[in-house]
Amino acid sequence: MEVPYESTGRRSQKGRTRAALVAAAHELLARGGSPTVEDAAEAAGISRTTAYRYFPNQRALLLAAYPEIQDDAGLLPADAPADPAARLDLVMGAFIAFTLRWEPQLRAQLRLSLEPGAPRPVLRRGRAIRWIEEALAPLADTRPELDVHGLAVAIRSATGIESLVWLTDIGGLHRDQAAAVLAGSARAILRAALDPAAS
Repeated sequence: MEVPYESTGRRSQKGRTRAALVAAAHELLARGGSPTVEDAAEAAGISRTTAYRYFPNQRALLLAAYPEIQDDAGLLPADAPADPAARLDLVMGAFIAFTLRWEPQLRAQLRLSLEPGAPRPVLRRGRAIRWIEEALAPLADTRPELDVHGLAVAIRSATGIESLVWLTDIGGLHRDQAAAVLAGSARAILRAALDPAAS
């Protein structure tokens, strides 16, 4: 979200300055840090005074460093199969790859979301739930008794950054092992919903 300073005069130059600060924050996060505005300014070769015109505090900077993806972009290819399980595999493969690619930024967002009194950050937009619902969409016709939204929420609860953090930091799994567990959890939740007697 733009601040007034960025919305007046020399907007192209200001856009480049903001982009440089966000890129520096991305790089610092990828190295495992939790960059301050001063850190990003130094890494981008921008004065601290200027940096604070764009980001008044660390929280604002970290929120801006959230990985961007088009809200209306789905994760299924144009020739996606009709089978919900195959569709879910495709979506989860892309979603887990996204989570691993942007893990440092997503961890930063998770930390922000856990602060006492924190407003709802961009991490909670519900995009992943929409992507999973799209994968499960054929069930609306073949299994109308199922709550597709509730199923998507259950799958998301076991497959996002929160689960990845637990599996790697607490469970001690390598990231490839954790990714396999996340994908397996999604499949297991879908199987249990389709055949409760087998679970």
